[in-house]
Amino acid sequence: MDRLLAQARSGFQRLRPAEAWAAAGRGAKIVDTRPEHQRRAAGEVPGAIVIERNHLEWRLDPTCESRIPEASSRHIQWIVICAEGYSSSLAAAALRELGLHNATDVVGGFDAWVEAGLPTVRPARPTAPRGPGE
Repeated sequence: MDRLLAQARSGFQRLRPAEAWAAAGRGAKIVDTRPEHQRRAAGEVPGAIVIERNHLEWRLDPTCESRIPEASSRHIQWIVICAEGYSSSLAAAALRELGLHNATDVVGGFDAWVEAGLPTVRPARPTAPRGPGE
């Protein structure tokens, strides 16, 4: 796994949590791939798009019929966040293989986000994952 992660991460510049938050302020899209139980227990990133990992490529590929409306261009900066920054690296690498060359992830994931003191929200119900066209 270490070799696979190193290979995946070698293709892009990962963002520290504060850098990801700043990029979102400039129009980048944060995508939270954590399962509901993790989001319910720890909270969420305000404004993040929730997409389950097993649907990620279909929702963000602008040529796919199952995409979300925000997936309108290959030039969007997608910032994937998971719990600790491991699966998000693999996900960002997969998005880059699809031609989404601005995809990246958050170093340390949501845990590092919280540790950095960045905003989080705890909705009464965790945000539902986005489906096609939503």
